[in-house]
Amino acid sequence: MTVAKPQAESKRKVLLYPGEDGYFVVEVPSLPGCISQGKTREEAVANIEEAIALYIEVLQERGESVPEDRVEVVLV
Repeated sequence: MTVAKPQAESKRKVLLYPGEDGYFVVEVPSLPGCISQGKTREEAVANIEEAIALYIEVLQERGESVPEDRVEVVLV
């Protein structure tokens, strides 16, 4: 199994929040369904970096376009 390395162009804005089970949950709004978690914030971020790289790799292998990261954070 080949593990994709995170690349600079794959940096994305993510949502990071505590889950009900005590783990940190991380979602990537610009990549639907790209979600991960970890016991610590650091582990969750490392896991989502890998998930982002793999998600983009699969899109590219399928010849599909990679969505732009157009997330805007607004406090309401």
